[in-house]
Amino acid sequence: MEGDTQDNMDNQLTPKSRKKGNKARSGSNFVVQGSILAVAGILVRIIGLAYRVPLTRTIGEEGNGYYAAAYNVYAIMLLLSSYSLPLAVSKMVSARMATGETEGVHRILRAALIYATIVGGLGCAIVWFGADFFANTFFGMPLSKYALLPLAPTIWIMAYLGVFRGYFQGHKTMIPTSVSQILEQIINAVVSVGAAIWLSELAAKSLEDDSTRRAYGAAGGTIGTGAGALFALVILLIWFFVSYKSYARVSSGEKKKKESYKQITRLLIYNVVPVIASTAVYNINSIIDTSIFGNLMQYLGSAKVDNAKQYGIYTGYYLLLINVPVAISNALSSSLIPTLSQATAARERGKVRETIATSIRFSMLVALPCAVGLAVLSEPIITMLFGRNETATMLLRIGSIAVVLYSLSTITNAVLQGTNHMSLPVKNSVISLIIHCVALVAMIMFFHLGIYSLVFANIVFALCMCILNARQMRRYLRYRQEIVKTYIGPALASITMGVVTYLVYTGFSRFIRRGSLAVLVAILAAMLSYAIAVVKFHVINEVELRAMPKGRGLVRIFKKMHLM
Repeated sequence: MEGDTQDNMDNQLTPKSRKKGNKARSGSNFVVQGSILAVAGILVRIIGLAYRVPLTRTIGEEGNGYYAAAYNVYAIMLLLSSYSLPLAVSKMVSARMATGETEGVHRILRAALIYATIVGGLGCAIVWFGADFFANTFFGMPLSKYALLPLAPTIWIMAYLGVFRGYFQGHKTMIPTSVSQILEQIINAVVSVGAAIWLSELAAKSLEDDSTRRAYGAAGGTIGTGAGALFALVILLIWFFVSYKSYARVSSGEKKKKESYKQITRLLIYNVVPVIASTAVYNINSIIDTSIFGNLMQYLGSAKVDNAKQYGIYTGYYLLLINVPVAISNALSSSLIPTLSQATAARERGKVRETIATSIRFSMLVALPCAVGLAVLSEPIITMLFGRNETATMLLRIGSIAVVLYSLSTITNAVLQGTNHMSLPVKNSVISLIIHCVALVAMIMFFHLGIYSLVFANIVFALCMCILNARQMRRYLRYRQEIVKTYIGPALASITMGVVTYLVYTGFSRFIRRGSLAVLVAILAAMLSYAIAVVKFHVINEVELRAMPKGRGLVRIFKKMHLM
């Protein structure tokens, strides 16, 4: 009887509540799409970690050096050429979709492809013809050119890939992007390992020295990157041609307003440049951190080897772990921007505010428990993954709050970008960077915090970004975030979860010899206790829960448990 009641839940809702639920589902569609992209991102990371093990075994530490050197150039060229294209294209397409300008969407796609041809081709040419310069002069590793050359055409492919991903995201669907990312990484993994083994054996048969053999193996790894990107592009092209007519029909009844290709290109560059600048600040932040920390610690008498080890723990352990939950906010921001752009173009101020509120609330619902979980389970997680390391444990315990701040700053950056305030995140990031550098120097020189200075300084950076972005949102959008359900409620639920998680882990670790199993049980207890706490503390109601990914199923479960 109860099961029948659950299956017919929608029929039991009043017309008013049903209308509210439909509105919530419609308004939070970007949350669902962002969740799809987030799951894809996590799977991509897992596949990436998995294939690096056999690749490293094949090419060795020397080959890894060539591989890493080539990727440094590749990353910079991607940033300058195509990194911002998905965001820019999705923003422009969604704005035209809001006003029914089908021809405008087509023109944006054509202009973006021309732009990708130029910047991608230029990036390809620079890497191809400059491979010797980068390898010999820049890195001092002549053999790294073998790994760098296959990445030249990959830059070109990625530019086109960015355009089509942005096109689909502009239609507010993240499925093509998610599927292409997963397939890209699978092909990358298979081809990278296979090509590395084949080329290494080929070099050995040709009686090449061991260093050349390692360099050939590294080249196999970068060939896999290109193969994955090419396969993903083919998938998106097929997807595009199959779905082209359906997208055109959605935008029927268009306004006869035409923009010249010159206007569209100018607008495209206007959207691309701020994203490049903002991303560049984040990359510069990392470079500056390395320089300030290394030089000041050496000035204070610390050995270079010790500094390198400490910095390796910070980047290889701490940053690796906190970036996993932050990736969820990155995915949410990708789906948020086209939704906001469309609502802004249609002058739907109510929808803009509703979307902002939903995105920040969802981000905090995920980030706060992740931060508490990392803090509580810092020691067993570090031990399970890397072996016992007190420094890494303390870094993670102290720096877990950065998950919340970086998640919030990522979402608020997307809010400003999606509402046509592209330059504001750039200005805010520059100001935050200056404050960050001052704080870092002070913590190293006067407070003698060593490697912990980097954690505290980056917390300062993210906090400044949150404050400045919130200030700009109040000024330009007349928006203030609700406090209780957004921050206080999830925080209390997360603290409750943290207590339960600690007790469960402590209890199980006494009886279970395998620490990894105790961690798994504690994580499951954390998820269950947080879900119950969120419902019991009225952080989220039934209508809101139904609008979230798998929300209907969760409502049924909570009803059966008599929690709702």
